[in-house]
Amino acid sequence: MFRRKPAQPAPADRWLVIGLGNPGREYERSRHNVGFLVIDELARRHGGRVTDRAAKSLTGRIRRGEHELVLAKPQTWMNLSGQAAKALKGKYDVPLDRLLVVHDELDLPFGRLRIRSGGSSAGNHGLDSLIGSFGTKTFPRIRVGVGRPVGDAVDYVLSPFTDDERAQLPDLVRRVADAVEYTVEHGLDRAMTEFNRG
Repeated sequence: MFRRKPAQPAPADRWLVIGLGNPGREYERSRHNVGFLVIDELARRHGGRVTDRAAKSLTGRIRRGEHELVLAKPQTWMNLSGQAAKALKGKYDVPLDRLLVVHDELDLPFGRLRIRSGGSSAGNHGLDSLIGSFGTKTFPRIRVGVGRPVGDAVDYVLSPFTDDERAQLPDLVRRVADAVEYTVEHGLDRAMTEFNRG
């Protein structure tokens, strides 16, 4: 008779990093997909790949010093990201204080970033979905500024970056990836002090 092995607790050095976005090539370079771009940058700089399918997401694993990072790009569409995030959290048995969400933020100018330990969704439906699935607003996140449009916000976040923004985008994505690594290595409080300047 075979018995199922109990789930092993996550090692203390494991983090789950979830970049929010929409699946599909037509959305690859949209403002809403900046979270996916950061996940791809983290995988690239550490020789990883985010190609495994697990928990309604594309996933991959990398190491940063002593830390294991599980990288994830939910494939559920932005507004249902909470389904994937909850499944990922359960699969990898990571507590909320070691789960880091990267998402676009209309309330910050393009190029600015803010690290937060929680708070409201500020109208981001992906965050709304996560808050509903987790039952709390308290989980770490990196807000990546894309600016607020004069017109319709939905059309704006689903549209590509402007030529000027595209020229600045690689540096922005690298800086956000740096912020992820710093948070994992030094903790949320030090990361907020380091990156929330200006």
